[in-house]
Amino acid sequence: MAEIIPSPSRRQFVLNWFRGALLFLSGAATSMFARFTRPEKLVWQIDPNKCVFCTNCATRCVLEPSAVKCVQAYPMCGYCKLCTGYFEPQPNRLDTAAENQICPTGAIKRTALEDPYYEYTIDEPLCIGCAKCVKGCVLFGNGSFFLQVRHDRCVNCNECSIAVVCPGQAFVRVPARQPYLLKDREHQR
Repeated sequence: MAEIIPSPSRRQFVLNWFRGALLFLSGAATSMFARFTRPEKLVWQIDPNKCVFCTNCATRCVLEPSAVKCVQAYPMCGYCKLCTGYFEPQPNRLDTAAENQICPTGAIKRTALEDPYYEYTIDEPLCIGCAKCVKGCVLFGNGSFFLQVRHDRCVNCNECSIAVVCPGQAFVRVPARQPYLLKDREHQR
């Protein structure tokens, strides 16, 4: 003989519906909570105030050329005729000949504005991140050149090969929503 299963009462139907709704809402709340409590994504960046111009950025990056590039803080630049980030310490002449330039790849472009002012721009695809220009600019100039990790190139290694060997501990993790540390006059050496 077949067993007859009684149909649920209206009260039981409403209770089961209510339990299901509570389960759904608690799952949704847990999902939202998990989404907002995830650790923030961090990326590598160079603190320009800690950089010691060691040249490791050019040689130790897993990419070739390096994801580290020279950038310029134009508000700090003096637009000097004798830019110590552009010229060798004792250039033969103040012209754009390769033997007078400090950059081994010619990544810095010099444009005459109005005598005695010149503009210096970085051709990033040519820059290898060697920091020779940064060193000259900081030691003898106004410090407007500095290095940055370019995030359109960086693969964001968990243990950055440059950070491991950086003598100045200039490589730091910063929030991906603000991936660049800028240089300003107040934080110069």
